[in-house]
Amino acid sequence: MLTLNLPPAQLKIINKENKPFVFDILRKKYISLTPEEWVRQNFIQYMINHLGYPKGLLSNEVQIRLNNTIKRCDTVLYATDFRPRMIIEYKAPEVEITEAVFNQIYRYNIVLKVDYLVISNGMNHYCCRVDYKTGKCFFLPAIPHYNDID
Repeated sequence: MLTLNLPPAQLKIINKENKPFVFDILRKKYISLTPEEWVRQNFIQYMINHLGYPKGLLSNEVQIRLNNTIKRCDTVLYATDFRPRMIIEYKAPEVEITEAVFNQIYRYNIVLKVDYLVISNGMNHYCCRVDYKTGKCFFLPAIPHYNDID
């Protein structure tokens, strides 16, 4: 797999039926190792091991209902009171992060109403803080450490 713009992660990878699978520490099972999954698993390790996010407050493939359709958020961070705080959307490294990608995560936020929106393709990472008083999103210079989110 491609080297990402993230610290190296120790991932468990196996082959099943001549295809690679990676162990998802949040779902506690092996998942088909696609380029997007490669980004997700490396990014989760970065958040936990380098930014101090508690593994127990992160969840993958969170299902939401949006306009009578079922959508799945790639990863959601919850507060200790189980209120959603952050939505994280992943794309494969070759996928350019465009306004359409931001629109996708912003639509998910209509339902979850989180404080932070994060998008990563493993090479580029963006984080916005949502200000509900002004109705605007503000880009942060980096993904905040867990202790720095308020």
